[in-house]
Amino acid sequence: MSRKSLLLFLFVCFLGGIGTFLGSILGNAFGKTGLYTGAIIGGVLGVAVATKLAVRRQILGPKRYWLATVGGVLGLLLAAIIATNNMSSPVVPLASILLIGFGAVVGAGARHGKSIDR
Repeated sequence: MSRKSLLLFLFVCFLGGIGTFLGSILGNAFGKTGLYTGAIIGGVLGVAVATKLAVRRQILGPKRYWLATVGGVLGLLLAAIIATNNMSSPVVPLASILLIGFGAVVGAGARHGKSIDR
């Protein structure tokens, strides 16, 4: 894994996780459905902000912005499924956040499988 891929992974995991957390807090005011909906919306916004910042910091190439964003969102959806089915342990929902960053890195590299900064 290259340095830029690692930085993208960390950016998306951190901001996607923060977005998910804040969205779930805001959505909780609307009940259990609001909590899950808020978490997804917050996570999607967090992924979009993280990939946009990665482009601005030249970690991610501009042509790979949408690929990384879609990959991160798909990772977020998979993480949400895993986290909601394993709420009995706090470790699994926290570890599932890693899927968000993994999805972004895989999505960014999906175009040609080479460097993500082009």
